[in-house]
Amino acid sequence: MTLVHPLEYSAATHPGLKRENNEDCFLSAPNADLWVVADGMGGHEAGEVASAIVRDTFEEFVQQGLPFSLPDLIQKSHEDILSSADKGIGAIGMGSTVVALLSQKKHYQVAWVGDSRAYLWTPDEYGGQLTRLTTDHSYVQMLYASGAITADDVDTHPDKNIITQCLGMQELAQVKVDIAQGQWQKNQWILLCSDGLTDELSDSSIAQILEHSPNSLTAVDQLLHEALTSGGHDNITIQIIESPIVAESFSSLFWNWIPSITNNRAIDVIIFFSAITALLGLLVNTLK
Repeated sequence: MTLVHPLEYSAATHPGLKRENNEDCFLSAPNADLWVVADGMGGHEAGEVASAIVRDTFEEFVQQGLPFSLPDLIQKSHEDILSSADKGIGAIGMGSTVVALLSQKKHYQVAWVGDSRAYLWTPDEYGGQLTRLTTDHSYVQMLYASGAITADDVDTHPDKNIITQCLGMQELAQVKVDIAQGQWQKNQWILLCSDGLTDELSDSSIAQILEHSPNSLTAVDQLLHEALTSGGHDNITIQIIESPIVAESFSSLFWNWIPSITNNRAIDVIIFFSAITALLGLLVNTLK
């Protein structure tokens, strides 16, 4: 096994079929092992401003090479949205959800506020298993947690899109950032998405698409296609990040044994095996 850096990933965003503008934003920063999806709200332009502030807050730290933690950057995004609205940038009441992934060698951390989601896809001999890493900060989730409604009621409840907190919420000096952590396994994927995907596709439909996708690019394209085919009522943003843990091929193991002498692989192989042959010849002559 070996670790790949930067990680392989695929991403796409689409305004959907019912909206003229796209209030979603995303950031892919593989060199910093960071991926973010933000879903803005607050009407035309204001939602776009809020989600862009989230993206820009994260991106600023990445570009400057500053140390950061996901909870701290999410809190700062919340504060930046509030202060921007006070300065007349965007509008009072604008807000954004956020879900972010930070990969740290063999481990990962997901942090979120709102109802944008993260899923873990683990392929196996039976097809694969889709695990939801996040829990929506929503009114319907509160009803389900209290036992007032069943799991079957969650996806069809008329208030399913009412969220209980978001970045930029005026009533909150600070948001409650939830965190999920885990250890990467070989061939796993993490899916980050806005609710434009999960409002159109059930978890079982998402799992079926991932099962039959040979790579993350195909998976993203197929998920987006199916969400649009199912109605595309909202903006849709999808990112799939592949596990850094991969099995070393025979060729990679072979080349690890070949010393770099001339920076030309063919010549290095000739020199290496010529040296081995000469050494073996010397040993044979010594033993005679």
